[in-house]
Amino acid sequence: MRPTAWRVGELARRTGLSVRTLHYYDEIGLLSPSRRTEAGHRLYTAADVVRLQQIKSLRHLGFSLEEIRDCLDRPDFPPRRVIEMHLSRLREQIELQQRVRDLLEAIAARLSPAEEVSAEELVQTITEVIGMSERLERYYTREQLEELEGRRRALGEERIHRAEAEWQELIEQVRAEMEADTDPASERAQLLARRWMELVQEFTGGNSGIERSVSNMWQQEENIHGMDTSRMREMMEYVSRAIAASKKP
Repeated sequence: MRPTAWRVGELARRTGLSVRTLHYYDEIGLLSPSRRTEAGHRLYTAADVVRLQQIKSLRHLGFSLEEIRDCLDRPDFPPRRVIEMHLSRLREQIELQQRVRDLLEAIAARLSPAEEVSAEELVQTITEVIGMSERLERYYTREQLEELEGRRRALGEERIHRAEAEWQELIEQVRAEMEADTDPASERAQLLARRWMELVQEFTGGNSGIERSVSNMWQQEENIHGMDTSRMREMMEYVSRAIAASKKP
């Protein structure tokens, strides 16, 4: 038969928390035992244990103790909501791990069995890939990432590789025109700008939300793929001026 109440030491053993932590929760009003013995010892009821489970779940989700107390003290905050929030975070973590897996599998597929790659180079590549995956999580919504993945599958790996090479060539060409102080209104600059926007369109599928996410990432990050983003922002500004010039009568 299950006990109707637990002493603080027993509850600590069952939950993996320390007695000190449970005492602290009581002191700040986060989890106060519903009952006490005649001698004043704490007794936690089943309802207290349910609240403790909610506290642990919200802590795992990254909530502060103050935020947890505010949530749980709200009469319109049902216990089921805590479980739903926890499940949502777990699903996001699983999806992120699956994307990292896909990226690592792509790296493995590109490495020729006869190709010699140092451990340092491999670790650096994996670190960059995982870093990029985490960066995508910060700037793109789940729906945008799903749309981008769908476009990647539709285009195919061969087209993706060609587009990557085209981007590198285009970036070098734009950089050369900037260093030559070519007028953005010139025919050469506008030709490069049109090609730039064509590649952006192919990548984003014309989704303005994805375009904003791309722009935000380049505006806020200092380095992407080993490239100084400040230099890329200058090129994006140059392309924008060229496009604006092409629209003038």
